[in-house]
Amino acid sequence: MVADSPFVSDVPAAEALAAWREACAATGCPARVAAVRVPVADAVGRVTAEPVWARRSSPAYDAAGMDGIAVRAADTVGATETTPVLLADVAVVDTGDPVPEAYDAVVMREHVHRGPDGVAEVRAAVPPYQHVRSIGEDISAGELLLPAGHRLRPVDVAAAAAAGATELVVRRAPVVVIVPTGDEIRPIGTDPAPGEIVDTNSLMLAAQAREVGCTARVTPIVPDKPALITEALVDAAADADLVVLIAGSSAGRDDHTAAVIGKAGALAVHGVAVKPGHPVVLGAVEGTPVLGAPGYPVSAALTFEIFAAPLLAGLEGAAPRERPVTTAKLARKLASNVGVDDWVRVRLGRVGDEVVATPLPRGAGVLTSLVRADGLLVVPAGLEGHHAGERVRVELLRGSAEIDRTVVAIGSHDLVVDVLASALRAADPLVTLASSNVGSLGGLVALRDGLCHLAGSHLLDPATGEYTLPYVDRLLGGSDVAVVRLVHRDQGLIVAPGNPLGLSGVDDLARPGLRYVNRQRGAGTRALLDHELGGRGIDPAQVDGYAREEHTHLAVAAAVAAGRADTGLGILAAARAFGLDFVPVAREPYDLVLRASTLDDPRLAPLWALLEQPEFRASVEELGGYSCAETGRRIR
Repeated sequence: MVADSPFVSDVPAAEALAAWREACAATGCPARVAAVRVPVADAVGRVTAEPVWARRSSPAYDAAGMDGIAVRAADTVGATETTPVLLADVAVVDTGDPVPEAYDAVVMREHVHRGPDGVAEVRAAVPPYQHVRSIGEDISAGELLLPAGHRLRPVDVAAAAAAGATELVVRRAPVVVIVPTGDEIRPIGTDPAPGEIVDTNSLMLAAQAREVGCTARVTPIVPDKPALITEALVDAAADADLVVLIAGSSAGRDDHTAAVIGKAGALAVHGVAVKPGHPVVLGAVEGTPVLGAPGYPVSAALTFEIFAAPLLAGLEGAAPRERPVTTAKLARKLASNVGVDDWVRVRLGRVGDEVVATPLPRGAGVLTSLVRADGLLVVPAGLEGHHAGERVRVELLRGSAEIDRTVVAIGSHDLVVDVLASALRAADPLVTLASSNVGSLGGLVALRDGLCHLAGSHLLDPATGEYTLPYVDRLLGGSDVAVVRLVHRDQGLIVAPGNPLGLSGVDDLARPGLRYVNRQRGAGTRALLDHELGGRGIDPAQVDGYAREEHTHLAVAAAVAAGRADTGLGILAAARAFGLDFVPVAREPYDLVLRASTLDDPRLAPLWALLEQPEFRASVEELGGYSCAETGRRIR
């Protein structure tokens, strides 16, 4: 245990968790939450605090397993289709009825024939105890039904009830109290001013606590005052099994979490070798474990999973819940910093015989990367990353069957792909279109390497003036390749409302002092810009901001809307999404490229059907700047 640690150490995650548990034990934190007795109907999700022994057998008597007649098996010896046995001494029984003592077998009703006098005619011999559920067949009295430390499922409580239990002794639900801190934090429902942040972390962390079987409570937001944070922490610790302090875990002037925990109790760890989530704080106050979660939402979510979830499972005496894992082929190179466990969110889909993992944006504040993630890939601290095509271990956040039904699209960003994904899911909840934005060239390379089903492309070839097809020939050889037109779209300069700088076209980009925001190398929009600049004899070095890159049209529009750039080349729909103006530059096709051999893949059938629907085409054109006149047409 570290009594006073500097900011910020790099303790490996496993060592940090062990140090936290040691600090909790040393300061009197209970090893387990209390055991309580609850009705069996209320016990699902709880963890058994003591073994569950069967009080009675199930079934408690020899029971009929079928509707039919009870017979003595010996009386049916010799019965065949041609020499049936006639039985007058039988008992009619239904499934679940006790089998009378005199009988030891049941003949199914549909196998019994009745003569005119009502005598049963049996046309096949039956062995003893045919269709009879013997006493204790399922559960025998005195048998160990469930061990201690078992998280109860619906089938478990049903079996316990069958064995005579009306109540079970279980661990009560641990209580987690979330304490949001920060002068800039505002409650959900507030319209935040610049510099203010809505308290979505509390909502998320409380839901994570409930998801692992806890009771969760969120306190009012506490200002960045050490005395107030200390008071709130001590109050929360009085009736919690775990306190989560949100934000203030880093080293800024208003980051007080580590100091507050150290003065009010015991500081075990400040800084763990995980990314995101490096500045996490672990300690104990008033006999209660305390987790200081970073303020970035992805960091907060992952530190709860890495540290809080196993600690809470331990309080219940249960093993931490584990996700299924799979091996996936990495869609692109993944760099990582040596010295930290790097938790990377990925999208997954099956392409051919391989599950393919495409990394999502990795910023600690990019909460949507967790929303869209199908899995988590942990790059161990000793590795610098993975190469494209390398097979990696991935924890699944979705079921493998869902992943197998996922259509993987990699390539250029366009809002129509997002509309397509939404419409497909609305039409059939079993269909998922997972798209990743790596630029048109990156998408074609991914298709070449068998890492996606579809590549979205609008690459302009300066030599021919054609879009996409020349690159298909160069990269994919032109064989076994199909190209399907998705839309035509307007590309232009995204500008502030009213176009205050009076921009009229690409020529203006060389204007001194004009701040431009570009797309990444390999993007079709970048290729279009280079073509337009070259045609005008403008050196890219003359464009202020040419080297500043964003990966989507929406990100370009966001930069202009925020005043961080004066203009950027993008689509009209992105400008409209931010209430910006637009100066047209070109109308271009946006195509879907795929292997021709996969055109009839059943996973793609809903997509082709959707492209033909007038309602879908109308919804696309309503975005602005799109034409669906050729949508769905195969151009190669």
